[in-house]
Amino acid sequence: MGRGRTTMADVAKRAGVSSATVSMILSGRPDTRFSQETHQRVHEAAAALSYRPNVAARALRTDRSHAIAFISDHVATTRFANGLIRGALRASASEGQTLMVMETGGEPGREARTIDAALDRQVDGIIIASMRAREITLSKTPPGIPMVVLNGTSRQCPASVLPDEERGGRDAVARLDAAGLLGSVALVGHEAAAEEGLFRSLPIQRRLDGIRSGMEARGATFARELSIWEWEPSNGYAAAMELLQGADRPRALLCLNDRLAFGAYQACMELGLRIPEEVSLMSFDNDELAAYLRPGLTTIALPHDEMGARAVARVVRPEEGEELVTMPLIERGSIRAAR
Repeated sequence: MGRGRTTMADVAKRAGVSSATVSMILSGRPDTRFSQETHQRVHEAAAALSYRPNVAARALRTDRSHAIAFISDHVATTRFANGLIRGALRASASEGQTLMVMETGGEPGREARTIDAALDRQVDGIIIASMRAREITLSKTPPGIPMVVLNGTSRQCPASVLPDEERGGRDAVARLDAAGLLGSVALVGHEAAAEEGLFRSLPIQRRLDGIRSGMEARGATFARELSIWEWEPSNGYAAAMELLQGADRPRALLCLNDRLAFGAYQACMELGLRIPEEVSLMSFDNDELAAYLRPGLTTIALPHDEMGARAVARVVRPEEGEELVTMPLIERGSIRAAR
């Protein structure tokens, strides 16, 4: 049978010191009061034996594992929100933490088991992340461990990190106003009368609230509004085809996400309408494909990288409440220049 992993006692024996001495030196304590020669012998012995600290045992001793669980529904296996992981990885490295990425596929049963698995590994905190902004019902909320909901809200968890959707909605209207387009804008994705009393997630409702408050503040109304429940390219295409044929076509489309705008681009191409000379387009999210359209799509971006970083900070330094992260305007060529 092969030999097990190298222990601290093995390092101590090779270096000719006690296990306590090895522990103090390899932990990086600045006040060991051992000689430089002793430090060198211990480090050389550890390197020669390929010693690795027993993280699980250290966690039991110190009640700290320096690991954070990042539990998501579909963030890791799709491209739509992987910036959340990218930002969390960057922040966890700077905080001296290891990020354990785990995925549930959106299944509540797997969520509970995944949280249990994270707790079994003595993580210092848990981030519950959602690919799309929504209200999350948590099946398990362990007491005594920091937990943050990322890109969503939950009544079971008092700490969350979200994009500032309301401000983003107001900024979109301000950009259309700067281009002199508010007199002829169609809203693609929502109609107030048709959807009265229907539930949208809190972040999406805030996006709509920001748009409508921005319009009201300027005394403006939409030329048309189209209710679309599934914000997918095929529905954006159908909506744009309906809106853009006829003498009274709007001069701008405000699409409630980039995927609707992708469909609208196709409709403009088929109708022979030039963007932005004849029709301006603006949307939300900053999907990575938005930069590859011609002209590029002007959009209010979801700040996923910064949100992921802020979630790690909220785990390391726990703080209850909601944190809103600014959604930047990404200026490209789909909307005519400001006057």
